[in-house]
Amino acid sequence: MDFDQFRVATPTSFELAKLPTDYDGGVKDDDLKELREELWLELAEWQERLYAENKQSLLVVFQAMDAAGKDSSIGKLTSALSAHGCHVKSFKKPSTLEAGHDFLWRIHAAAPKSGEMTMFNRSHYEDVLIVKVHQWADAETIERRYDHINNFERLLADRGTKVVKFMLNISKDYQLERFQRRLENPDKHWKFNPGDLDERAKWSDYMHAFESAIGRCSSDEAPWYIVPAENRKYRDVMIASVLRDTLKAMDPQYPEPDFDPTVYTVDSIS
Repeated sequence: MDFDQFRVATPTSFELAKLPTDYDGGVKDDDLKELREELWLELAEWQERLYAENKQSLLVVFQAMDAAGKDSSIGKLTSALSAHGCHVKSFKKPSTLEAGHDFLWRIHAAAPKSGEMTMFNRSHYEDVLIVKVHQWADAETIERRYDHINNFERLLADRGTKVVKFMLNISKDYQLERFQRRLENPDKHWKFNPGDLDERAKWSDYMHAFESAIGRCSSDEAPWYIVPAENRKYRDVMIASVLRDTLKAMDPQYPEPDFDPTVYTVDSIS
């Protein structure tokens, strides 16, 4: 399956409203499920090679509107991977300590070290998304932040960290459906935040903010992919496929042993 159509060229301008949100690529549901399982197995093998090599790293960024499926996307990925060298970091409102530093300070501290694969549930892009929508920073500051983000991601690339970013694209109607499900299911009430409705009222502003951030900050070192996220099996297949191909291109190698394996046999160590 070819996902290049969902990779954002840069610099570019586009309209999210014109992009698909519910998409299956012409593949049947059962086939998507089977392909997803195969990709997760492949991805686990490549993650093991990354960890064993201990030279490169992979940062995976997830951004989306509320109820788009960030938690489930990350949860399914991590369940398929080894806990060794795989981490998840969620970014919420900055603490007093974090707010006392530049906006990238807490982000850089959470970036993966050599051999690691780290997933960000929200990220440094919040500072050109929610901050922009609520006008918590002026336009000049936001403009500078686009450059800061590009320079930061280039810095990560220079030290061996590949960055891949996914925007989970859903429609406003789909979000409403997900909110309704949370309200109707007592076990999901904890996931509903009345404040999300206030953010929903700013949907158009958020779409423009996403378009600007993605258009300004997609690069060869740190590409953005806009994922049609309403079909969850297709979403999972796309994410796993892109990450598998990214790791294959990084080509991590198992290290050579520092001993002679032929010296050791079952009999000699029994």
